[in-house]
Amino acid sequence: MSAETPVQSAGSFARLRLRFRDWRGTRPFWAGLFTLLGGVPIAYFPYATLKLGTMSIAMSTTAGAGSLIIGVLLITLGLTMWFQQATRVFAGIASILLALVSLVVANIGGFIVGFLLALIGGALALSWVPGKPAAEGAVPQGAEPAPTTDGVPDPAPRAVAGEPVAPQPWNERAEGGDPHADEAKEPNGVHRVG
Repeated sequence: MSAETPVQSAGSFARLRLRFRDWRGTRPFWAGLFTLLGGVPIAYFPYATLKLGTMSIAMSTTAGAGSLIIGVLLITLGLTMWFQQATRVFAGIASILLALVSLVVANIGGFIVGFLLALIGGALALSWVPGKPAAEGAVPQGAEPAPTTDGVPDPAPRAVAGEPVAPQPWNERAEGGDPHADEAKEPNGVHRVG
């Protein structure tokens, strides 16, 4: 498969993967995933019974209902981050607060695992900002300026395929920066207009 092959000729798995990548790029995906995964141990551990040989260990406490509520709310907030991006700030703050409450209520926040996952998910939701779509004909930042007919570089840079962009020196006269560029300096430091 070459670089010129259109995406439509790719297999169904490749099309699904590209569609998923596009969907994931338009929302705080990782924030929702971490928050959702943080809710699972918080809700699960108070109701779990571990068996070690013939001995069973029950970790249920009197706060089992509180743990279940916090876990279900974190799972719901994770899904909300995926499907309602506009509420990401609220969901992020609520996730952080529920993670902090889970330390006290839910077996030390699902044995610290759920607490850390929910805390990271809430922080990622607060820091995520939707990207702006690229304008039609936009030039990538850092591309080389194209020369014009008068020899002065065009202020709008043009992309050159595969080549790194070298920084251009600043030219005061071309930019109109130094008003005294045509003046000569006298030995005593006085400017003379010439």
